[in-house]
Formats: sequence, structure tokens, C-alpha cells
Amino acid sequence: MPDFESVKRYLTNLELPIIEEDAAAEIVVVSDEDSGVSRLVIDCEAPLLILEQRIMDAPAAPGELYKRLLQMNRTLVHGAFVLDEAGQAVIFRDTLQLATLDELELESSIDALSLALAEYGSELLSYARPSADK
Repeated sequence: MPDFESVKRYLTNLELPIIEEDAAAEIVVVSDEDSGVSRLVIDCEAPLLILEQRIMDAPAAPGELYKRLLQMNRTLVHGAFVLDEAGQAVIFRDTLQLATLDELELESSIDALSLALAEYGSELLSYARPSADK
């Protein structure tokens, strides 16, 4: 069964730089700005591999955003746009089974994040809270 070291090896083979690592918690953070992957947290929580990337703060009045997230999720190949537990942030989340994980499946999940951001990134940001600088 693949383990934390296997996941790190897969990421290295995929040329995704590990920018942070907590070996004790079996968590790595990777980034590839060219593909939209920014601080993607990959957590080995046997029996699952959990992938999460923060997209943006949730807006103060998110009603329409919730509907759009559900519509967007219908088109995603892997993962989903979700809210964090506090309802304060929109994140991309995917879970994979560690027991059957291979490099291609991990790559497909990360590619799905990149494709989702390419397709919906601008629209998602249109729902973001206005910056205090504006």
C-alpha cells in the first residue's frame, strides 16, 4: 500500500515542488503557480489521502455563490469546491484511497484542480469579498 514516502515520490516524479513538510503529521504542501496549484495541502490520513487548496474567503452574502458552487461541482472530474468547517473560506477538496493510490491517480486529481481553476477561477474571484485596499 502506498504511504507518505510513496506520495512524496509521486510528487517528485510529477515535478511538483514540496514547499513545506510535516513528516510527523504526514502532510506536505506543494505549489506550481503556472498550473494554479498554490499551497495545495496533501495529507496522508490513512485510509485516505486528502488534498485541499484554499481558493478565497467566502463572501459575506454567499447565497448565489453556494448555488454556483454546486453547479460547478457537477462538471468537475475529481474533487469539489467546498466551504471550510467555519464557512469562512472556499476550498478545493479531493479525497483518494491510499490503498489503491498510484501516481497517475494523484496526477489526475491535481490536474482536475488546475482545470477547475482555469475554467472557474475568474468567476469564483468575482464572488470574493472586496479588498480593504479598494
